[in-house]
Amino acid sequence: MDLRQIPLFSLIREKMSWLSARQTVLSQNIANADTPGFDAQDLTRPDFGRLVARSMAEAAPVSRPGGQALVSNPQHIAFSTATAAGSARGFKEEDAPGWQVSPSGNSVVLEEQMMKVAETVSEYEVATALYSKGIGLIKTAIGKV
Repeated sequence: MDLRQIPLFSLIREKMSWLSARQTVLSQNIANADTPGFDAQDLTRPDFGRLVARSMAEAAPVSRPGGQALVSNPQHIAFSTATAAGSARGFKEEDAPGWQVSPSGNSVVLEEQMMKVAETVSEYEVATALYSKGIGLIKTAIGKV
């Protein structure tokens, strides 16, 4: 079984890839905290809602035209791809307006960067936990636990 063909795992990998790239940019900001004229950078956050909508559209065999999920039991929860929206793959660096600019023209504020690093680490841990739980569910389903 190729996990890349399962939309959930594909989306989690996409999120983890973005978080990893963001962590690299933030660490470069911290490393250049004393560089005169350095502008803090950050990555534009992809719209993961749109990625969900795209992956739902690719999973056409389980949906009706218009993106409405097939319901085999009236007690199923209704879901439509119209409830999600967002951006294409690819990360764009953007200038991150800082809280302050030093006299040397450096816009890196260490406290701000450390908050962003902590947020990124937290999101990565959540994505890792979801990935692990998904693997566990697959193992349970095929009887390998």
